[in-house]
Amino acid sequence: MAKPEYEFHQPTAVWAPAAGTVAGIWKQVLAHDPDTGAYTGLTRYDPGVDTSADGPACHEYWEEVYILEGELTDLTLGRTFRQGMYACRPPGMIHGPWRTATGVLMLEICYVNNVVHT
Repeated sequence: MAKPEYEFHQPTAVWAPAAGTVAGIWKQVLAHDPDTGAYTGLTRYDPGVDTSADGPACHEYWEEVYILEGELTDLTLGRTFRQGMYACRPPGMIHGPWRTATGVLMLEICYVNNVVHT
């Protein structure tokens, strides 16, 4: 099974709290293949979110992220990333923890072995 075929439409998926211990982080699934883990979605951080308690993140899959709105500061790097900026992270790349004063909305696509994955 592949991700579903969609022509332009208004997504009906609801915003759900993201997994983890930090409140104020939300996910909306746009397309997902349960067989392969193929995933495209939106992630939103409310203003004031700080993920320091979770420490840095590291995944065993490729991750692409595009900031649609707002800003996000990587506390390890001491750098703030803003609307229009893009990241492509290979497996094992450490990133975060994060803080945002204004909130942020990001498009995320995740891959494993050339297959998109959550």
